Amino acid sequence: MQSGEGARGSRADQADQRRAELLEAARRVVLERGLASTRVADIARATNVSGGLIHYHFATKNDLITEMLRSTSEAEVQRLREIGAGPGGSVEKLDRILRFYIPASRSDQSWILWLDAWAVGVREPHVRDILLELESGWIETLAHVIAEGVERGEFVCDDPQGAAERLDGMLDGLVVRYTLHTGNMSRGRLLHHARVAAAREVGLDPSVFPASDVPEGPDDPEATAGPVPA
Repeated sequence: MQSGEGARGSRADQADQRRAELLEAARRVVLERGLASTRVADIARATNVSGGLIHYHFATKNDLITEMLRSTSEAEVQRLREIGAGPGGSVEKLDRILRFYIPASRSDQSWILWLDAWAVGVREPHVRDILLELESGWIETLAHVIAEGVERGEFVCDDPQGAAERLDGMLDGLVVRYTLHTGNMSRGRLLHHARVAAAREVGLDPSVFPASDVPEGPDDPEATAGPVPA
């Protein structure tokens, strides 16, 4: 017979699993319908459960959406930190971060979610707070990699934090243009711009970055890495 402690642990595990399933369902529904249009009833239908069960785990729709966005943000920041702490020289780390940051394609699900969140976050503080956490995590990791490169003598930069903030702002703008304006910019050109800007911030020539191909998205067949003509 299962002990009381074991039974409680099993119930807690089941509750955690159910919450994870609801968060994943919320993410799928939001990607399909948008943050502003998603209802608890839509998520309930997607998981074949009652709205009452959802409210048992999450008091309000905002609570559910907030936790879904936060879990997504935390996973992305954790991955960024793993890249920043990974093997290789500072140029390799910086390039891996740039490649991770830019969308895999114009239909990249992560970027579609965050573009939607930006629009909603203008008026919704609970969404805006998570966006600020995500941005802070990205800037912190990028600044750390740049500062580490300076310490190693590989980079020249007297303000790693400022450099990270400038790169963050530039990349956000280019990603919006790439995602929303089909045909105006390939993923390869986006990466080229990112590398040129990063190289200037750390006192290097853009040619120091590897010239390996960028994996192409299904809607971006012309995307290539390396130098791109102006």
